[in-house]
Amino acid sequence: MTLVPLPHRLVSRHRETADTVTFELEPLSGGLGPFSPGQYAMLYAFGIGEIPVSVCRAAGDGRLTHTVRAVGAVSRALCDLPAGASVGVRGPFGTGWNLRAARGHDLLVVAGGIGLAPLRPLIDAVLAEPAAYGRLNVLVGARTPGDLLYRAELPAWRRPFGAVTVDRPAGGWTGRVGVVTALLDEALFAPENATAFVCGPEVMMRATARELVHRGLPAGRVQLSLERNMRCATGHCGHCQLGPLLLCRDGPVVLYDRAEPLLTVREL
Repeated sequence: MTLVPLPHRLVSRHRETADTVTFELEPLSGGLGPFSPGQYAMLYAFGIGEIPVSVCRAAGDGRLTHTVRAVGAVSRALCDLPAGASVGVRGPFGTGWNLRAARGHDLLVVAGGIGLAPLRPLIDAVLAEPAAYGRLNVLVGARTPGDLLYRAELPAWRRPFGAVTVDRPAGGWTGRVGVVTALLDEALFAPENATAFVCGPEVMMRATARELVHRGLPAGRVQLSLERNMRCATGHCGHCQLGPLLLCRDGPVVLYDRAEPLLTVREL
């Protein structure tokens, strides 16, 4: 982990949606890492500021891939950068998905919107070692068909079960319509021997976790990736506090049995 942003070059960029871009960064001198699936980096747009962004793919040569949605000054600046531009990067930070505890289990990967980005390296890891796990279920929800990420990869994630649903269908959409929790009715998993990984809007994660527990999945085997206003990434400034947790350090991945009593308090 480094506290000083190291310069990286933006080597390629791909527009996922109208406001979301995936770009690959390569270190200019001395790389970071290694990053575990679920961890994040602080990306610095020179002259503007930095934000936390999950790594959505990490190569062995130090290259990092991030998917950023333009919602603020820094994220808009990052999304507008051309190939060849420089970005400051520091990390790795935070807790990652605990795949080791899920070995031999059926897996439920449940994503909402850009929450699919931090789950993408987890899916990569499972597909690289399929014999180590049970049945993989990838359930993806988005606001509209135009908000779907990684369209070219979605078909490969549908075995043994994968499905995509949207809240608001557009013209020509022939897929499912509705909330992502409805897809659990078709997922292939045994609750007594399954682990879930969930990332998306907080209301979606609360509903998904409650439904999984209702179906018999222990709360300690439901992993959530939580988000608050992370600024320092080291647990010093307190901006990302959620009750007793500092999510930049104690998260973003938190077990539901620990997160549930915190997520039900409106003031937190």
